[in-house]
Amino acid sequence: MGVKVVVVGAGPYALSLAAHLRARGVEHQVVGRCMDAWLRHMPEAMVLKSEAFASDLFAPGAGYRLEEYCRERGLAYEPIGYPVPRRVFAAYGREFQRRFVPELREEHVARIERAVAGDASGVRPGARSGGASGAGFRVTTESGWSVVAERVVLAVGLHPFPYIPAAMRGLSAASHSFDHGDVSGFAGRRVMVWGAGASAINLAIDLKDHGAEVEVVARAGRIVFHDAPVVRRGLRERVRNPRSALGLGWRSWLAAELPGVFRRLPVELRHRVVARHLGPAPNWTTRAEFEGRIPARLGLEVERMAEGENGVEVWCRAATGERQVLRYDHVIAATGFRPMVERMTMLEPGLAGSLATEMGAVKLDGNFESSERGLYFVGLAAANTFGPLFRFACGAKYASRRLSRHLAR
Repeated sequence: MGVKVVVVGAGPYALSLAAHLRARGVEHQVVGRCMDAWLRHMPEAMVLKSEAFASDLFAPGAGYRLEEYCRERGLAYEPIGYPVPRRVFAAYGREFQRRFVPELREEHVARIERAVAGDASGVRPGARSGGASGAGFRVTTESGWSVVAERVVLAVGLHPFPYIPAAMRGLSAASHSFDHGDVSGFAGRRVMVWGAGASAINLAIDLKDHGAEVEVVARAGRIVFHDAPVVRRGLRERVRNPRSALGLGWRSWLAAELPGVFRRLPVELRHRVVARHLGPAPNWTTRAEFEGRIPARLGLEVERMAEGENGVEVWCRAATGERQVLRYDHVIAATGFRPMVERMTMLEPGLAGSLATEMGAVKLDGNFESSERGLYFVGLAAANTFGPLFRFACGAKYASRRLSRHLAR
């Protein structure tokens, strides 16, 4: 007979929420590939931008923190100043799932649509339906397995949201950095990485390590690396610049500690803060691996691209007005993610079109619920409502506690 809640996704937000729902006795089903983005879509040698103390997944009570996982396995751990390797974080997430979310069904969701009134037939292969709101939702996976739920929480992470600039859309030899967890196929090829943030630099290093002839091209005039964190600070400095999951300073502290207050700011201000706060600067640990090894063409505006006999031709304009044409075998955009409703293609078009939005992002209330009653969004999709905290895994603490309490009621 269906379930009360379906959680779509299996990253930090989905797993933390499911652990809280399980503890509260809320009937639920989790559907998604565990830590998929971290296992299959990130550069091999990448490290997290967030400090280790801000990289936990959350279960009720004592939970199961990253520090505990590392201690069990004899892995290095420091709360501040020791960057967490991607592979360690992904393995930690899988162990968290094994302990707290045994009900996970590991496959991708293909479609979410309104269920027909009275349709609570539970699991039914290949079923499709649509109809009046108030009957809940039918969630169907790629294999055809489906379930009806009273409420659905989308915790889909980055998957639907890679941003491809207009200049490279439609090119066969162009892609997004999110598509390349494995870059071994680029050995010996000329590759342009478009961008100057953390994703661009991590990917360029990975490509270089795998034998690609790689260049970074960016509009920015220079690459700004984050500074190494200061571990020990005096009382005066701690008061002037408190440390939070989002870094140092009162602005970061307020954004990390008061997402409910952030939601009440004017919409334009919220979107601007989310876009700019803790921008795409690379981690300090990557500077030595990048500088002197990988050429960077900075201060270039990419005007257009086209595929020719010699690969992809890239027309660029410098700040001086000088134009040049660059040629590569492949172009990869490391141009970030934009959590727009139109990109959530698993939502049936009529359902997606019914959602109230703010500047293209889904509009949410204080319990993460959209204008479609019973449909919720957490993680990056909630960042423009609740703040930059939700661009990182640490936002799962607030989301899992608040939303699980709401769903239990």
